[in-house]
Amino acid sequence: MPLDATRRSGLVDQVIAQLRAAVTTGEWELGQRIPPEAELAETLDVGRNTVREAVRALSHSGLFDVRQGDGTYVHATSEVSGAVRRLLGSELRETLVVRRALEVEGARLAATQRTDEELAELSRLLDVRQKAQHEQDFEAFVRADADFHAAVVHAGHNELLNQLYRDLTEVVTASVMTTSSSARDWTHDIEHRGLLEALAASDTDRAVREAGGFLDELLGRVTAE
Repeated sequence: MPLDATRRSGLVDQVIAQLRAAVTTGEWELGQRIPPEAELAETLDVGRNTVREAVRALSHSGLFDVRQGDGTYVHATSEVSGAVRRLLGSELRETLVVRRALEVEGARLAATQRTDEELAELSRLLDVRQKAQHEQDFEAFVRADADFHAAVVHAGHNELLNQLYRDLTEVVTASVMTTSSSARDWTHDIEHRGLLEALAASDTDRAVREAGGFLDELLGRVTAE
């Protein structure tokens, strides 16, 4: 597998990008075992720890499946499909419950703490989300949706809550991917616009209702499946 030697800055990110490209270009096929750590380190001219960290990141995103004592295999053709495949059933329900707790509190705080600049950014993200919906660009829709929810929490200006949410970025994005792709559900624009309106009006009670309402709906749907 021809991979370019990496530069010394941002080594892990560069290795992640090259390993991902090996999958997306078809160099490594679905179900194939990738070269061992030592071979990749020599090919890329980086340390084994760098390779190990990159592989770990891509396994967390669902692209790779690390099998102890056997090797690392290509688990999905993209991180979107990998996330959808790995986040199902009880794990999805648990994720939605945690999202609800953090996002409702984030919305409650944001109703009184947000700035005009943050409100404008939230509006922009919803415009991007709506454009992606119209163009049926699923990946752009997922990114904009996840970014919107993260921006709401950030607007609450509670650094610990914000850090907790940032630490869950991957699993939150995976839950958006899963719940949106399973039924091609593009129906939450009204609820999200309602949340934006509540934040603009500094209406704490409505912000809490809007933030929790659509997640309650998703939880009900997942439980019923």
